[in-house]
Amino acid sequence: MTRHRISLTAPAGEFHDGFPLGNGSLGAMLHGRPGLEWIDLNADTFWSGGPLASSAGEARQPAGPLLSAAGPAVEVLPALRQAVADGDHATADLLARQLQGDAWTQSFQPLGRLEWAYADDHDVTGYHRHLDLADALAETDYVTASGPVRLTAFVSAPDGVLVVSATGPGSLAAAVPPVLHTPHPATTGVVDAGAGPCLLWTGHAPAHVLPNYVDRSPAVDYTTAGMGFAVAAAVRHTAAETRLIVAAATGFRGPDAPFADLATVAGEALARVTRALAVPMAKLLQRHVADHRALFDRADLALPGADRAELLFHLGRYLLIASSRPGTQPANLQGIWNADVRPGWCGNWTTNINAQMNYWAAEPTGLPELHEPLLTLTRELAVSGVPTAARYYSARGAAVHHNTDLWRFTAPVPGDPQWANWPSALLWLSAHVWDHLEFGAFADAAFAREVALPVLRAAAEFTLDMLVPDPSGALVVSPSTSPEHQFLTAAGGHTAVSWGCALDQELAREVLTRLLVLLDRWPDATFATFATFAALAAEATAALAALRPVQTGPDGALLEWHDDRPPREPGHRHLSHLYGLFPGTRITESSTDYAAARRALRTRLAHGTGHTGWSRAWVLCLAARLRDPELAEQSLTALVEELCSASLLTLHPDAGRPSGWIFQIDGNLGIPAGITELLVQSHAGAVSLLPALPSAWPTGHIRGIRCRGGHRVDVSWTGGRLATARIVAGTTGPLTVELPPSAPVTVHAPDATIVPGAPPDRRRIRWQAHKAATYLVS
Repeated sequence: MTRHRISLTAPAGEFHDGFPLGNGSLGAMLHGRPGLEWIDLNADTFWSGGPLASSAGEARQPAGPLLSAAGPAVEVLPALRQAVADGDHATADLLARQLQGDAWTQSFQPLGRLEWAYADDHDVTGYHRHLDLADALAETDYVTASGPVRLTAFVSAPDGVLVVSATGPGSLAAAVPPVLHTPHPATTGVVDAGAGPCLLWTGHAPAHVLPNYVDRSPAVDYTTAGMGFAVAAAVRHTAAETRLIVAAATGFRGPDAPFADLATVAGEALARVTRALAVPMAKLLQRHVADHRALFDRADLALPGADRAELLFHLGRYLLIASSRPGTQPANLQGIWNADVRPGWCGNWTTNINAQMNYWAAEPTGLPELHEPLLTLTRELAVSGVPTAARYYSARGAAVHHNTDLWRFTAPVPGDPQWANWPSALLWLSAHVWDHLEFGAFADAAFAREVALPVLRAAAEFTLDMLVPDPSGALVVSPSTSPEHQFLTAAGGHTAVSWGCALDQELAREVLTRLLVLLDRWPDATFATFATFAALAAEATAALAALRPVQTGPDGALLEWHDDRPPREPGHRHLSHLYGLFPGTRITESSTDYAAARRALRTRLAHGTGHTGWSRAWVLCLAARLRDPELAEQSLTALVEELCSASLLTLHPDAGRPSGWIFQIDGNLGIPAGITELLVQSHAGAVSLLPALPSAWPTGHIRGIRCRGGHRVDVSWTGGRLATARIVAGTTGPLTVELPPSAPVTVHAPDATIVPGAPPDRRRIRWQAHKAATYLVS
């Protein structure tokens, strides 16, 4: 294997076998077809629908009978809470359905498939294609009777265009203008924007698209125009190559703003193509590679003999760079690559795990600015979710349910309560705001003031108003569901709505604790615009003291619900009750819940969890926190052999597709987080080196890993033992490093001493560090 390269010997048989290219806003999926390339195009802001009628996420549809002007909370919520307290969960589920809106999120849209006949495709021999992750280049090579042909493609962030270059005697004569096959109403023309003829396609998205799992007509509505789009393309010939330049633009100007007109959108796309045509190919390529490598090269992983695990680490980081840049939308369920008008689960941001998993690796693997789109989305949802909290829960703060879209939708959708009635998404998203602060050593007071505080305030206020006392007097979230899962009832049925589910209790504790830490960390002047924090802090402090801990069942496993209840699916794909282990940080090896979390995961695995790409990536991360390298290796093997496409894109079962699978990017983006956690952790008060090194990785190195506290770490090992570690301190103060116990080490710090507190089979060394100083462990 060539490092950082995915190599294949056949064109893509399915969309998910293609090679994805992107710059955060423009996505291109290349199929690698000889002579007639297919390129599926996307723009990150091209969605169905438009600005919502209200910031509560209500669509342009009439309200249901229970949705009075004051909202359903007044009529429904007290009865729902009483039914839960009485143990009447069947009634609680029925009432929960009345605590739903009548609208759905909109859908991420394809621009269309660009088809380009660039060469003779007869009698092809020597075919191969590869995706170079380090340079972000896709290449297709083969030989025809006329000679060798090479197609090279990249999507440039500096120039905002897709560049495709065909070279070789077999390519030049056959190249013709491309054709865009778009599913949307569109017009085609040829214009001259000052750089010669350019093809221009313009059209509109649907005004409304129902989710792919909703069987109702019309599923796609073009009766009124959605946002406009434009795709511009130009083909130019030289003696050495045939070059195709493509750009796209959309009418999106913000979730609450009117669309830009088509003339403006077309002008933007044409301008990008015109500017790129004026730049030599070598310069376009150089700028693109330099921009990509400035991000990609910040971290590295070498695992001799474990090529696939190494490649998955690099692919995950590559995909995040390609699908999320400052100023773009966050990576959605398919990143920025989708060919369907009705994509799986709308191609939206599913906020009960999937959107968050997309960004688990951003901070630790050196890509914090790529986190910005999700953080911006979170800040905006903390505003758009305010009416939702009031309307459906009579609560302060902001409520965000299990999915959202370009228009910052926050309402509960109509559907099964196991997924529709979960309003805690902002609490989970706030963890990403916190991680951005922690990994940055809390150095950004402006981010704390403008993003972290408003988000945590909105999440904390909502949390406080969702807490009620249970029969013991402890505070629990009510109503509460464990995402997408149900429990069996004594009557033989299955329901979802309860109180005090493990995930909600973990999130409540986390949000209230972090709000208090944030308020304590900065001087009053930083947060001077808020006058009510003293009262809120007192309220949060009192609630934390009374908050019910997550419980352990009679079998010693951490409970998913308030008490011991049989799960409807013992091998359910969601592992929500293990949030406190990962991505949370409450459950550590010194925690009384550590063994209970291990048992809960083993029980889930014994019944088949981890059968989707993202679920198995979560198992990988949990295995790392449990210091279980054998389970980690099993998870990586399952991902490669069962849950990845030919091009290593992670998959989710989809019975509606001929292949039985659909590409879903969260597994790819979660994998590098899990691999990193096997080698470096920083959540338990120390920088932990090689906490769960798999036996199949006896020698290797990882470089450029960021830790909480702002520290940066490089680690190498040989023979399964630590060789060297280089740590650059992110702050001045005590620095604790946790090491394997196997061999003597030298810490190049004059006051380094062994300290207590290490988990079993580990040791901790502490010294007084100085910010930006480098320390060696050898």
